[in-house]
Amino acid sequence: MDQGTSLIFSHFPHLSDEQKSQFEQLGDLYRAWNEKINVISRKDMEHFYLHHVLHSLGIAKVVQFPAETKILDIGTGGGFPGIPLAILFPEVTFHLVDSIGKKITVVKDIVKSLKLQNVEPQQTRAELLNRKYHFIISRAVTQMANFYPWTKGKFRKEDVHPEFQNGIFYLKGGEVDEELEALGLMYVSYHLEDYFQEDYFQTKKVIYLPYEGRR
Repeated sequence: MDQGTSLIFSHFPHLSDEQKSQFEQLGDLYRAWNEKINVISRKDMEHFYLHHVLHSLGIAKVVQFPAETKILDIGTGGGFPGIPLAILFPEVTFHLVDSIGKKITVVKDIVKSLKLQNVEPQQTRAELLNRKYHFIISRAVTQMANFYPWTKGKFRKEDVHPEFQNGIFYLKGGEVDEELEALGLMYVSYHLEDYFQEDYFQTKKVIYLPYEGRR
């Protein structure tokens, strides 16, 4: 076990053997792809499990998705946060979309290599999708003023979680209050430094925005 995977296992101690194996394979799969195309910056690859895998799993420190939840990952890039969360929640369905074809090629290969039955990667723009989901996740792909309109009409009416209305879980660094308040959106910030002691998480947050379209 290398330092990266031990970091994941220490924060998520109840993983099955299959989940542990899938997390262990992630590093080599992304390293191999990174030799061909720049999925993750070379500098960041040195901290792959901390900066990408554990950061993605920050959402799971805030919310545990019930079985049969349907989730859309907008602007998934190389598969974050969708792939780590799909490993963690095998009973949850994840639809990973990105407009850049070569990134979805990587995601498809990794999904196939890990035998993830609960992930559908697709090259498309979020605004073109007609399906509906319980939750939408993303990792700071753009300003919320751009992102929020992409989610319009994409939420199911029935809630699946006892504490969280259907809505958005958005991984973001730095200050967000001014940006979100300017849009007049209800939101709750969860600081990842409350869950992870590593310095990397000091300015990182999970922003939860409940879906308000039902009013």
